[in-house]
Amino acid sequence: MLYLVPTPVGNLEDITMRALRVLREADLILAEDTRTSGLLLKHFDIRRPMMSYHKFNEHQTVDHIVELLRGGQTIAVVSDAGTPGISDPGFLVAREAIRAGLEVTCLPGATAMVPALVMSGLPCDRFCFEGFLPQKKGRQTRLNALTGETRTMVFYESPHRVVKALQQFIEVFGAERRVAVVREISKVYEETVRGTLAEALAHFTEHEPRGEFVIVVAGRED
Repeated sequence: MLYLVPTPVGNLEDITMRALRVLREADLILAEDTRTSGLLLKHFDIRRPMMSYHKFNEHQTVDHIVELLRGGQTIAVVSDAGTPGISDPGFLVAREAIRAGLEVTCLPGATAMVPALVMSGLPCDRFCFEGFLPQKKGRQTRLNALTGETRTMVFYESPHRVVKALQQFIEVFGAERRVAVVREISKVYEETVRGTLAEALAHFTEHEPRGEFVIVVAGRED
């Protein structure tokens, strides 16, 4: 069995009892960063073997992991925070395990996308998740393709590109488009800035962006 196990995006109390049980029972834990996951496991007194599994080595290690699963091992996949496969490693090993006829399941749990969307105040009955935009090549093309999008759009962004992202959103969607910029979800300094894109840009131009960001942008009104 391959388990995709969500881990807290901030507050450690957000981990589920089932996730803790699966991690304790796993023969092997695949971790995006063993140091980060090691702190989580230590906090909950979980002592299981770990192996590094990230975007730079997943193609080289996935066949070995599938063979371990074929051999009867129970393997849990965790990312640094949130649900594996959502802008994090996890998709490739899940796909290859499924292709091999092995059992794969994903536990419900923490992800930054959903709370940011729900607390944004923007429509959340229909939305599209864009994750991280390309840093350079293809970034403008991706944005231009969203000009006609009527659903609420959800983006992930790093702090040093937040201002640039808001500037580009204004160029594509217009300064008056509604937005909610959410940072540090479930952490001590959680903050949500709601308003127009122009207002959000002014705020983060004046206040240096810090932490992890989710940007929720209203879709085009028909």
